[in-house]
Amino acid sequence: MNSSTYPAAQHVMVLYTGGTIGMQASAHGLAPASGFEARMREYLASQPELVVPQWRFREMSPLIDSANMSPAYWQQLREAVVDAVDVQGCDSVLILHGTDTLAYSAAAMSFQLLGLHARVVFTGSMLPAGVTDSDAWENLSGALVALGQGLAPGVHLYFHGEQLDPTRCAKVRSFGRHPFKRLERQGGGMKATSLPTELTYRQNKQLAKVGVLPLVPGIGAEQLDGVLNSGIQGLVLECYGSGTGPSDNPEFLAALSRARDNGVVVVAITQCHEGGVELDVYEAGSRLRGAGVLSGGGMTREAAYGKLHGLLGTGLDTAEVRRLVELDLCGELS
Repeated sequence: MNSSTYPAAQHVMVLYTGGTIGMQASAHGLAPASGFEARMREYLASQPELVVPQWRFREMSPLIDSANMSPAYWQQLREAVVDAVDVQGCDSVLILHGTDTLAYSAAAMSFQLLGLHARVVFTGSMLPAGVTDSDAWENLSGALVALGQGLAPGVHLYFHGEQLDPTRCAKVRSFGRHPFKRLERQGGGMKATSLPTELTYRQNKQLAKVGVLPLVPGIGAEQLDGVLNSGIQGLVLECYGSGTGPSDNPEFLAALSRARDNGVVVVAITQCHEGGVELDVYEAGSRLRGAGVLSGGGMTREAAYGKLHGLLGTGLDTAEVRRLVELDLCGELS
């Protein structure tokens, strides 16, 4: 379906988290700054040809450089979105966010807001509003216009005229107007036919502890144990190719088995830019499966990390979390 199939946004809540879009010069370089609502109103008033929905503004606290984004802040964002939709009656939310961790936040919120009928759009900019050649206003106004034309319920990432599925993309450039790209990942699970109540957007989530570990030649059980013994509940294991790892290292496999027995959920994704994990193709992958590692299919790092936070924060038992990891909840495996 194209965007015109969906109703136009009528009431948008703009949540400003900080990030480059509203930064101003300080003694130590660009830093998040208050007062962006007035600048936004002034800009939109200067562009009478732009047709955008009615909007209101909320400045999150604290304002942050997105390099300082955290799962605790994601909980604040979820609560702010729920308040905007369920309490204040907004049908859409626009989140202004720094680009460095924007794809992580948008993917994480896709799982934090399952079942939401409103539209949530993330955008930001590579250069601050007001500086020469900034992309700030074109991204902000473009996102508002897109909402006004109608978007599907759920979470979207908008940048430089493109609408991207946040569970399928990543920031691939540190420069220019096109920092985000859809990754050509393949391999997935069946679509979940229903969601446990604990996963729906109105349910409060606990903070979870999730780690990420890329495999490199020579990695041993001691490095893996160091991560697994740090108190994490879930681990994104970035494997080679279609999901292989050091299968001839019995200590490494034993560490993974201990993790499974201790309730740590380990999900394999591929380090490759394209393709996905199929653990049973090679013996080196099937041995990981035998040690309790789950297939992340074609999930990106951002999606797998956000999904584990979403699932582990529900309080569901480990067996149910493991089942849901390999089911497609919001397009992350499609």
